Amino acid sequence: MRQLRLIVLPAVIVMVATSLSIDKIPLQPCRTSALQVDSHPLSMHNNNKKRETIHTVTRRNMLTITGTLSAMLIRQIANAADNNAPKVLATKNKRVGGLADKIRGIGYIMDELQRDLMQERWADVETYPQQLRSYVPLLTTYTDSAFPSDAPTDKGLRVALRYEVGRFFASLERFKQATSRQALDEAYVAYSDMALHFDRYLRVGGLYSYYDSTIDLERYYQDIDDKALVYANPKKDPPLVRDLIILIKGPDKGRTGIMIGKYADGSGKIAIKLDRFKGIREIRLVPEAWVAKRLGEQEPDDVFLIPRKPEKATS
Repeated sequence: MRQLRLIVLPAVIVMVATSLSIDKIPLQPCRTSALQVDSHPLSMHNNNKKRETIHTVTRRNMLTITGTLSAMLIRQIANAADNNAPKVLATKNKRVGGLADKIRGIGYIMDELQRDLMQERWADVETYPQQLRSYVPLLTTYTDSAFPSDAPTDKGLRVALRYEVGRFFASLERFKQATSRQALDEAYVAYSDMALHFDRYLRVGGLYSYYDSTIDLERYYQDIDDKALVYANPKKDPPLVRDLIILIKGPDKGRTGIMIGKYADGSGKIAIKLDRFKGIREIRLVPEAWVAKRLGEQEPDDVFLIPRKPEKATS
């Protein structure tokens, strides 16, 4: 863990310093000899345009260098995390016991909630807010136990985790209000926010059960005709909530899942839940143009295969 922090902190400092310095590049005047000076307005305009072009190219080159440097640093951090994984996990498990598995269990409850919401079983849906609120002490205990030190990294992680918990339960309150009115679209958006913030908590808290080193899948499709991906025309037949989808653009191109929410705030964003991988269902918030409805015979989303608990017999 100490080795990982020694890599993370310099990495963050370099990236921040580099990004801040880009905007401070001044427009340098062109040095010309007396024979080159032309006071004609058109020539002066052209000179100014040249200077602006040089400045833009310089900024673009520096941004490219910064992006490359960031990617290299990210790879170093990932490698260090992989190399130290057994030691880190052993230490963390010693501190937090079985809390990690219990927190991952919230994802199963979220799956059941998705199933009941999409089937509009309002009586069942109303029972979830109280059940999810009972996990507040568990999340708080994990946050304080897994990252207990006064080191800047632990402090930053505690702040980030507490923020995600706060956003999760704020979204849960909006979900409760929407379901009390049986406002389905509002409930879908509130559920999407809940799922998104819980997903971020898992990521920040190191609770994912796997590490995916693939940053961008889109490059694997560069030489493949888009016709190889079977999907409906997004403009003529856009996906709706509950539709099985495929990502046709972006870093997750080719991955499949289900649409869980569409934001009506003018952002053009869609919330999707990717198909399960190693026990985890990742949440993505992506532009509408990246998502298309899958065609052909498909297996239902796995939340609809979750067996229901037997109802208590009423006497």
